[in-house]
Amino acid sequence: MFLLLPFDSLVVNLLGISITVLFTLLLVFIIVPAIFGVSFGIRKVYMKTLLKIFQWATLRIERGAKEKNHLLYKPYVNGIIAKEPTSLEEEIKEIRRSGSGKALDTPEFELSDIFYFCRKGIETIMDDEVTKRFSAEELESWNLLSRTNYNFQYISLRLTVLWGLGVLIRYCFLLPLRIALAFTGISLLVTGTTVVGYLPNGRCKDFLSKHVHLMCYRICVRALTAIITYHDRENRPRNGGICVANHTSPIDVIILASDGYYAMVGQIHGGLMGVIQRAMVKACPHVWFERSEVKDRHLVARRLTEHVQDKSKLPILIFPEGTCINNTSVMMFKKGSFEIGATVYPVAIKYDPQFGDAFWNSSKYGMVTYLLRMMTSWAIVCSVWYLPPMTRQPEEDAVQFANRVKSAIARQGGLVDLLWDGGLKREKVKDVFKEEQQKLYSKMIVGSHEDRSRS
Repeated sequence: MFLLLPFDSLVVNLLGISITVLFTLLLVFIIVPAIFGVSFGIRKVYMKTLLKIFQWATLRIERGAKEKNHLLYKPYVNGIIAKEPTSLEEEIKEIRRSGSGKALDTPEFELSDIFYFCRKGIETIMDDEVTKRFSAEELESWNLLSRTNYNFQYISLRLTVLWGLGVLIRYCFLLPLRIALAFTGISLLVTGTTVVGYLPNGRCKDFLSKHVHLMCYRICVRALTAIITYHDRENRPRNGGICVANHTSPIDVIILASDGYYAMVGQIHGGLMGVIQRAMVKACPHVWFERSEVKDRHLVARRLTEHVQDKSKLPILIFPEGTCINNTSVMMFKKGSFEIGATVYPVAIKYDPQFGDAFWNSSKYGMVTYLLRMMTSWAIVCSVWYLPPMTRQPEEDAVQFANRVKSAIARQGGLVDLLWDGGLKREKVKDVFKEEQQKLYSKMIVGSHEDRSRS
């Protein structure tokens, strides 16, 4: 037993040295640069290396498919059915022209008209532009993470070994490193905001609060190996305004907050999230609501109005879609944040899915599973565009203003602009949408009667 003591002592010493070296590397190359907002360029070199590996893997897959006479599947990102936008009246007239000998302006109902609605129903089932926004983007090339593409099948031993090596790197090196960084960032956020919260209100408290938040968010960004490109920073949100952005992931918050100062809006939670919220609100006037208050639109609007009217308070960060969309589209903005008359600062966020899928499919993955998937991806790469501030025009209502802001975000981010409510992710289509089609068809028939009576 005594003979083993020197060996045990050596193991303990080596373990201590390893932990010290690891902590020193984290402190020098990640934590300290995060505090001062600088980068050594390591992440960009890492990203370029990954791109070269992905390119080689793609070429190897294509070559292997040709050798084995496999058909390469290329996903059609614009949808299954390509169709030009046309009106109900035009399409029904086209059906009547091809299948009926009657005049095109016949006011009576024709049996052939039902083919229009049948075709629309089948097209919607095959190519639903709503539900496909709540599933992961399909990639044309394999990123060594998933096998959702038909191309991702056994091609060669080297490709399989490369994938296995990637699993070891992601789970045995990147995951522990990222968990350590995330724990560091969250611990500093809770501790720092709690300490700052005891200071008297004034410029010193505001200054320290802003920089504690910024420092901790930057550490959390590095816990995801996030590589973010910010554009047009002169348009960043200012005090007394509302920042609105498209919503892909819960990490949208730290993506934006690592480059600016924001007041958060949300429901009060329990557990670890509740601890973080209570600590944050001590240092900065964030807007948290009780569960019973969230459904009270008037109370929410009043709280937000009171916040933006105080020009000393930070801009509010809001995601008006109310749910996460899969990085391909922007869906309907809720009008609440556009009714209070504040200056709106639109922000477009676009992720690069080939390094890791940032979309949170909350109906499929819980938060813990989602975070595990994020922390075992290669990296989170995205671009952020700050758009010029926008104000509500005198002739606009809140819905029109929300749609104008949404269109600007979609156009800048290269996203599809959809009018559908993201709530359809969990709810059925409202009857009002069905009635709208019925009214259009009825108006076409009744309008023909009126035109006929005039003639």
